[in-house]
Amino acid sequence: MQQLPLDGVKVVDLTNVLAGPYCSYQLMLFGAEVVKVELPGTGDLARRLGPDPELNQGQMGASFLAQNAGKKSVALDLKSPEGRAAFESMVAGADVLLENFRAGVMGRLGYGWERLRELNPCLVYCAISGFGQSGPMSGAPAYDQIIQGLSGMMSVTGTPDTAPLRVGFPICDTIGGLMAALAISAALAGRHRSGRGCFLDLSMLEASISAMGWTVSNYLISGAEPEPMGDQNATAAPSGTFETADGPLNIAANQQTQFETLCRLIGRPDLPADPRFAEREARKTHRQALNREVNQALRAKTALEWEEILSREGVPAARILTVPQALALDQVRQRGFLTEVPFAGAGGRQVTVAGNGVVVDGVALRPRGSAPRLGEHDDEFVVAS
Repeated sequence: MQQLPLDGVKVVDLTNVLAGPYCSYQLMLFGAEVVKVELPGTGDLARRLGPDPELNQGQMGASFLAQNAGKKSVALDLKSPEGRAAFESMVAGADVLLENFRAGVMGRLGYGWERLRELNPCLVYCAISGFGQSGPMSGAPAYDQIIQGLSGMMSVTGTPDTAPLRVGFPICDTIGGLMAALAISAALAGRHRSGRGCFLDLSMLEASISAMGWTVSNYLISGAEPEPMGDQNATAAPSGTFETADGPLNIAANQQTQFETLCRLIGRPDLPADPRFAEREARKTHRQALNREVNQALRAKTALEWEEILSREGVPAARILTVPQALALDQVRQRGFLTEVPFAGAGGRQVTVAGNGVVVDGVALRPRGSAPRLGEHDDEFVVAS
């Protein structure tokens, strides 16, 4: 079996729904053993989430299957003596403890950082929460949409007429999970040198603001307040979504040479000589006039034809696909991004899950098994009383 960077790392995962499970899914793909600790009888809420009522009723909802393949499940009541004893034994032998409760919950359970460090001085403890463990909002509940709104993300999504808009998938949960996986990996590397564990306090709000990049830094550094621009790129023109004979096409001619090549290929070599379009800043100022000229020329061919013509000459361009079309791309399938894994408890059935886009030594990262049934691995971790 292929050796992976986190082989041998043991993760105790108390998380629920998405941000935390997405984090531990990344760690699992890199080789870590992830054991989900779930509440007996109900388990992770994601077990009952998804578009298929039958799967939800069987506590194997699509939302759960998507982020929990390759993990183990133990059903523990952390308020019972037996559950606490089993949990403390697991923590003592773990490398990482991950949770995404509201701030203060672990402390009220008797498992604040001081107690966890007593159980395992080498433990890397990561707490994901909406706002972090301190500050005036730390105790407030938060879901992805709440963070999208508070971060400013929704204010710059859409057009001046349609903003604020929610991003079409739970992006703040995803960002929080990725940042947590990065922080845990960094902490494990640091522990290799120091021998000491640490407490990672991750705020989804702050991680999301950080991920907004230039939208935030342009305001902090230059005082430029961001505005919603729909499908246009504020940093360059022509850069955004354009019209072809049969549908939309994204073009990002962000460099001068790309702009000049674009104009030549669409049959408008005169455009770079127009004072309104000759230089980068002028093109941004006269974006709407330039877009009209480009759109008129693009209507001569289909989006796929332009994608091939422009890409071949070094101008970034591509169609706008649906999710099923994106998943069907040869580029995605040939790299092994999608994996079929067994569906636990259903003989012969397979489900398809996504990887994370990382190839290690020529092999795509993928789960090594199915998503677990609730409490499927109790016998490995819980001693019967």
